[in-house]
Amino acid sequence: MKRLSLLLIVALGMMSVATISLSPSSAWAVEPDEILDDPVLEARARELSKGLRCLVCRNESIDESNADLARDLRLLVRERLVAGDTDEQVLAFIVDRYGEYVLLRPTINGSNWLLWAAGPLMLLFAGGTGFFYLRGRAHAPKDQEKALSEAEQARLRKILDQ
Repeated sequence: MKRLSLLLIVALGMMSVATISLSPSSAWAVEPDEILDDPVLEARARELSKGLRCLVCRNESIDESNADLARDLRLLVRERLVAGDTDEQVLAFIVDRYGEYVLLRPTINGSNWLLWAAGPLMLLFAGGTGFFYLRGRAHAPKDQEKALSEAEQARLRKILDQ
């Protein structure tokens, strides 16, 4: 029994080590030569990088991505911060250069409001359409079931008797 529990503990330990070593980590994407000497600026750079999309990986931040373009964007963020730009100025510079798609959380202004509102508006439209359809069916006149005529009853009897 002790041997089985020891084997189970060893197996679980090996699986957890494998899981940790194979799981992606945001610390692995930022290479040592990118890290700034000033910890305050580095923290700002990391925070900004978490909100910027890697244009190669699509829905991964540049802080988590190992792509070359993500590295270039991380270096650009750090260069702008070292030059004395505020966080808003850095974001504005990158958005001007790459478009609003680079933001993981796009703003809700300009023409984007239609994209943000499209989902709820379509849901309301579909719900309203379904409501009025079902309501119309409930109030629609029901067809009266007609009884069989004498000729139809005779024909039915003839078919059943055969």
